[in-house]
Amino acid sequence: MIIYQNKSLKPYNTFGIDVNAAQFVEVKTAEEIQVLCRSFSLSERKFLVVGGGSNLLLTSNFEGMVIKIELKGLDITKEDENHIWVKAMAGEAWHDFVMFAVDHNYAGVENLSLIPGCVGAAPMQNIGAYGAEIKDTCDHLFAIEIATGNLVKFTNAECKFGYRESIFKNEAKNKYIIYSVVFKLNKNPRLNTSYGAIKQTLDTKRISAPSIKDISNAVIEIRKSKLPNPKELGNAGSFFKNPEISNEVFDDLKLKHPEVVGYPTSTNMTKVAAGWLIEQCGWKGKVVGNTGSHKNQALVLVNYGNATGQEIWDLAMAIKESVYLKFGIHINPEVNIV
Repeated sequence: MIIYQNKSLKPYNTFGIDVNAAQFVEVKTAEEIQVLCRSFSLSERKFLVVGGGSNLLLTSNFEGMVIKIELKGLDITKEDENHIWVKAMAGEAWHDFVMFAVDHNYAGVENLSLIPGCVGAAPMQNIGAYGAEIKDTCDHLFAIEIATGNLVKFTNAECKFGYRESIFKNEAKNKYIIYSVVFKLNKNPRLNTSYGAIKQTLDTKRISAPSIKDISNAVIEIRKSKLPNPKELGNAGSFFKNPEISNEVFDDLKLKHPEVVGYPTSTNMTKVAAGWLIEQCGWKGKVVGNTGSHKNQALVLVNYGNATGQEIWDLAMAIKESVYLKFGIHINPEVNIV
């Protein structure tokens, strides 16, 4: 384990922001993390844990230690007639794990295909797409407690999952480093084709009885058509969360804008598509200096090559303000701002 000084973070964030970390280290084992916790007194330092760097906006140099998670491995831990439990190490690429499940016909995460980032970040954010979220399949996970270096188990309930939320973004923030996640997947698929453009994509291909692979392929096709590849154009995927508003507010909005896109989340709340709100404010495809809102998906902010993190943040705040002024709705960042 080598600790580097004044390390550029440009290769470690999908926005491609060129800032430095005072210290940088890659960890490949639990023991290496425990050494940082115990011997380097990590709990007393300023630190940042990164996986794929896909949900991160760096606005300045980081005057602390950046810990890059490189824990690898996929293993089946248990199975019965209807389910299989797969343990994925935190440093595994999320899409690689999804492809492992899809290739073995294990259902539950196919709607989450092609989401960038690593497995360890997935429960922190409770990532979701096309009607599925991590909370639906995460059975439990193990995390290393920073204060002690001990390995601690969290059940699904103990993770306190919410919409793009978990205990690790709130009361347990900066207290644990996720080590591995165990997913409970289905051998008997219960496919979800009702959300977004999945059914339309399947109908176009004349697929009436889709397999897990068909769902995954449809999601990949949709995402590729809407979202820029971070390797080609710096971005962090969806920058804002879809706001939840009361049904009364949504009904009023729909009277004024019949084309508004929304999905019920409970008996009295509706989730509104933030991308639609942003597009109605004229931001879709708009370029501001070195950054802008993507031409195919207004929810995605991009770096056209030389943007600073502060430029992207300023753009995000301008978008947030314009949405509030037009609709009276607050949209909040999904991306972790550092």
